[in-house]
Amino acid sequence: MTWNDQFLQLFRKCVDLYRSGNSDFNSHYEPEELAFLASIGYKPRELFDFVEDLVDGGAPTESTALLVAAVRRDYYLTVQNSQASDIELTSSDIPSRAETLDNLPYFPRILAKARAKLRGELHPNIMFGCGGDRSFLRKHGDISPADFLRHVWASGEDDAHIVEFLSAQN
Repeated sequence: MTWNDQFLQLFRKCVDLYRSGNSDFNSHYEPEELAFLASIGYKPRELFDFVEDLVDGGAPTESTALLVAAVRRDYYLTVQNSQASDIELTSSDIPSRAETLDNLPYFPRILAKARAKLRGELHPNIMFGCGGDRSFLRKHGDISPADFLRHVWASGEDDAHIVEFLSAQN
C-alpha cells in the first residue's frame, strides 16, 4: 500500500469514528497507525483537526488533508532527513490574528504557522489550515493550503517572495 492510500484509509476511519460520536482522537489510532503517522512526520492531532473541520464544517476536504500531508511528508523526508524537530510552537509564539505584514492582515500569523507546519513544530492546539487560514487564502486568490505551504517552503525566509506570490494571485 502506498503512503497516500494508507493516509486516506486512516483519515476515513477517523471520520467514521468522529461521526459516530467519538471525539477522543487519541482512541482513533492503533499502534501501527501511530507509527505510520510518525513515518511521514505527522502528529495524530494534525490528522484529527482536518477530520473535525470536515465533519463539523464541510471543509477542508480529504484531498486537501492529503495534499497538506504530502507537503509535510516531503519536507520531513527531504529537508529534515526523517528527523522530527523537538521544538513546539504555542499560540504565544506566533503572531496574533491582528498583526500585519506588507499591509496584509493575518499574513504574519499564517506565514509563521506554515513554516512551523513544514517543520512539524506546531503545538497540537494550533492548526495550519484552520478556518482563519482558509479565509486568508480564499481572499488572496483562492490558494489551496498545500500550494501555500509549497510556496513558503520554496521561499525560505524571504517574506517578500511570498508577498509577490500573493499579489500575483489577485
